[in-house]
Amino acid sequence: MLKPTLITLTETKLVGKKRSMSLLDNQTQALWQDFMLNRKGITNRIGNDFYSVQNYSKDYFETFNPAKSFEKWAAVAVNAFENIPENMESFTLPTGLYAVFEHKGMDTAIFQQIFTDWLPNAPYILDHRPHFELLGENYKNGDPNSEEQIWIPICQQ
Repeated sequence: MLKPTLITLTETKLVGKKRSMSLLDNQTQALWQDFMLNRKGITNRIGNDFYSVQNYSKDYFETFNPAKSFEKWAAVAVNAFENIPENMESFTLPTGLYAVFEHKGMDTAIFQQIFTDWLPNAPYILDHRPHFELLGENYKNGDPNSEEQIWIPICQQ
């Protein structure tokens, strides 16, 4: 059974790169490769974590369509939007309540479990704010021992 931690995120400033994509036209790897080549130019960085952000339209979850586009970001947290590298942009994660799931391994079925098992049985509904994965020091891309946090925006029903 999934047991998230409930955390109220305070507004978080991010700097990174974004791409429009769909589940069918997944460009995540190319986005991250491009971002990682240019990340050293980011000033005012806070910590060493990376943010993989999905910004969905308000109607994205009404009917499942793997061809429906959303905006994906590869980013880091900063304390100010000053001196943003020319090829990057700023993005703000707004304050709000999140269900945070600790995830280990490469099994992406956890997202299906969150949306089809946990959320329908929780006293919360999905809120219209960005979703993201926090990739910390134990994140190792492609490694079965990799760890990350999955942040799902929620609000009271």
